[in-house]
Amino acid sequence: MCREHNANIDAMAIVRSVRRKTLLHRARTLRREDTAAEARLWGALRADRLGGWGWKRQVAFDPYILDFLCPDARLVVEVDGGQHADQLEYDARRTNFLESHDLRVLRFWNSAVLTNCTGVCDTILDACGGERR
Repeated sequence: MCREHNANIDAMAIVRSVRRKTLLHRARTLRREDTAAEARLWGALRADRLGGWGWKRQVAFDPYILDFLCPDARLVVEVDGGQHADQLEYDARRTNFLESHDLRVLRFWNSAVLTNCTGVCDTILDACGGERR
């Protein structure tokens, strides 16, 4: 029984390890192939440009990949394309999962980021708690 139990634990660890590696590979790919809206927002967030808050992009947070994460503010920003209009249930499950891990989630349409990046950044900065500097 004990040997069988250990084998099951080892198998689960291997599955988790493979899943994690796959998720990390996908996150790296998404960083290289960002959308125009993601690239525009990243230009405003990177290198502590928005109020001194540090951001990461395309972060693996099992089982999801987050567009942008500010760990200190516990804030996730998702930039959604048109396909998200058809997957509202999925997005709601994802948001619930992230909120259950004490993360707050803001969602913006690609078009909002592309046409009003300043307004989007103001909303994000307010959600972070304002300037850190």
